[in-house]
Amino acid sequence: MISPASNSNQVSAAFNLLDPRIQRWIWELGWTELRDVQEYAIPAILQEQDVIIAAATAAGKTEAAFFPVLTRLLGRQNSRAAALYISPLKALINDQWDRLELLCEKLDIMVTPWHGDISSAKKKRFLSKPSGCVLITPESLEALLMNYGHQAGGIFSGLMYCVIDEVHAFMGTERGKQLQSLLHRLEAAAQKKIPRIGLSATLGDMAMAAAYLRQESPAEVRIICSGNSGQELKVALYGYKIDNEIAAVAVEAGASAAKEQYEEHELASSAWAARKLFSALRGNNHLVFPNSRASVEIFSDKLRKLCEEAGLPNEFWPHHGSLAKEIREETERALKKKERPATAICTNTLELGIDIGAVKSVAQVGSPPSVASLRQRIGRSGRNKGDPAILRAFGIETSIGRQSKPSDLLREQLVQTIAMIQLLITGWCEPIHAQGLHLSTLVQQLLSGIVQYGGLTAGRSWQLLCETGPFAGLAKSEYIALLRELGQRQVIVQDHTGLLLLGALGEKLVNHYSFYAAFTSDEEYRIVYRGKNLGSLPMSRAVTLDSYLIFAGKRWRVEAVDEQQKVIAVLPDKGGKAPLFFGGGSRPHDKVREEMREVLRTRQPVAFLDAIAADLLAEAQFHYQQLDLDANPIIQMGKEILLFSWKGDNAQDTLALMFKERGLRAVNEGLYISIEADSVELIHDLLLDFAEGSLPSEDKLAQFVENKKQEKWDWLLPESLLNRNYASRYLELAKAGKAAAELLSYCPISHALN
Repeated sequence: MISPASNSNQVSAAFNLLDPRIQRWIWELGWTELRDVQEYAIPAILQEQDVIIAAATAAGKTEAAFFPVLTRLLGRQNSRAAALYISPLKALINDQWDRLELLCEKLDIMVTPWHGDISSAKKKRFLSKPSGCVLITPESLEALLMNYGHQAGGIFSGLMYCVIDEVHAFMGTERGKQLQSLLHRLEAAAQKKIPRIGLSATLGDMAMAAAYLRQESPAEVRIICSGNSGQELKVALYGYKIDNEIAAVAVEAGASAAKEQYEEHELASSAWAARKLFSALRGNNHLVFPNSRASVEIFSDKLRKLCEEAGLPNEFWPHHGSLAKEIREETERALKKKERPATAICTNTLELGIDIGAVKSVAQVGSPPSVASLRQRIGRSGRNKGDPAILRAFGIETSIGRQSKPSDLLREQLVQTIAMIQLLITGWCEPIHAQGLHLSTLVQQLLSGIVQYGGLTAGRSWQLLCETGPFAGLAKSEYIALLRELGQRQVIVQDHTGLLLLGALGEKLVNHYSFYAAFTSDEEYRIVYRGKNLGSLPMSRAVTLDSYLIFAGKRWRVEAVDEQQKVIAVLPDKGGKAPLFFGGGSRPHDKVREEMREVLRTRQPVAFLDAIAADLLAEAQFHYQQLDLDANPIIQMGKEILLFSWKGDNAQDTLALMFKERGLRAVNEGLYISIEADSVELIHDLLLDFAEGSLPSEDKLAQFVENKKQEKWDWLLPESLLNRNYASRYLELAKAGKAAAELLSYCPISHALN
């Protein structure tokens, strides 16, 4: 891995490798030197190496890739020389089109944007002479391979590079596994290795990134990281405390009244945050991330009304994936214009590198999904030379009362935000969670491959997708079991020659417009009590029968789960404490939970907190000491035993399922695992078993999870592969066993034995 440092001689050498027309363009831009990533990337790309370029937003990654790529294309101007730029967002493609069009027009290189909003005439122009730069999404590339299957070899015979932008956004996801498969299928069609260039501002583990980019030979990937920009970061975290206790009201008044009470507090806290945002942000361009689409709408409405009350034109605009394209583009235009200020209230749709111009600051309402996400968001701020990056965070907590859970006492969300900010300051972010079989996407890629080739034998499909492809974790016997299941469901059929073809259901699935996407949007489960709909929540954690959730301020026990209808049937349950199933896909990493413990145990003040946030943290640190969690992370509360392992969600989910497999009710509540048990002695005995290696298989543990169908095509998997697929993504047995051993060392019984 190379971390470049400025060197004028090396810059000059890299510059001299470029085509003279591109050199002239650079001088016309007024550049006096190349950026560090450009200095090192140019020769590596010209040598046709696989390259990862990791640098902050606006550090010149795009030019670092395209200057040498265009130089190589110009060297073969009269051929079918082409390059693919693959982006996670259509909006990014439109941005790159704007940036490349002027340069490529001077170079006489055709640039073809390719997604659903682009006219067929432009696409046909490329197909008639496949050359130049094609800017495309994975879904459009999927459609291209399927629709022009037998012609794919000719279309991509001159393909010289594949540039993958925002590569971190693909890694560890179904869409990312789809892209890996598409790149492999492209090379199979072109019958050659095609150099790959990955661009990212947020990578926590370069070795994992290299393994993603070139799965079969990661050691050969050249990794280029930008030097530290030395940019100043300014941070402020504002605290707010809701004065009334929701849960106490809920027990007495029932679900309906509790829901109203909950909504009242939500409105009060959002009104406070809106006033703070209005006061701090008006007059400049900013981005606000409130963690959900519903919150985007609430804050957009409140901030617009505050503008009206102040007699000001509206400065606050919504932006999320459910909005029409025209509305999103209106927000983007408002941010780009310099005549008057504009702030976008957004989801992660503006987290990636869409060109919206410079923003003064970023605001985060609630705990961010991850440190990596927070880094990406802050990277949008302070892009003008000399400007600091500015983060304003807002933490909202409820007051402590008789119904408060330990997670309330320890101010879980506030402390998690503090921990993530502190880790960000140190330069750490989560490594991409790249494990998993991704069998949902394997099903899609099998059907797509059958369409591309007009049929595949079982052996050829195995070779293309698994033996040499990205699904190498699946055994051949398991692949055969998958084919049999798909055959029984009429997804595929086999003719008398052994050729796999689409069955009746397969034809229907493939011909639906949504087939090209490997992913599905987050689905919410409806919470139902005796046929009455209580509302809905996205479920990102394992749900088991007889586990609990809090909804509308009341405690419920899970009675049944219908994965097909996305319904969870619940019954009221008054005993013990209950977890809240958080949505949004946030699964804190081990490092985040370890940092949270450090924040709580040190009792040191945090410089970036306001007075209320500092008081809330002091409360949390006091309760950490009162609970004596440093000396004893195992707490008995009546018939409930809490285990504070301070591990990430995958390890804690696994450990909770291990207790479940032994017949106990156990659930990961975030900061701790809650177990219904009569004595600590019983927990000690089980922890001892786990620590000594008496562990069930991950596949067996997955049998206890009711919501295993997480991805788009999981419903087509046989039960055995569904369990294995879920376990491969979300369970970590080794970490859970280690957590058991660590907890055992604190157990009072173990101290007595010693």
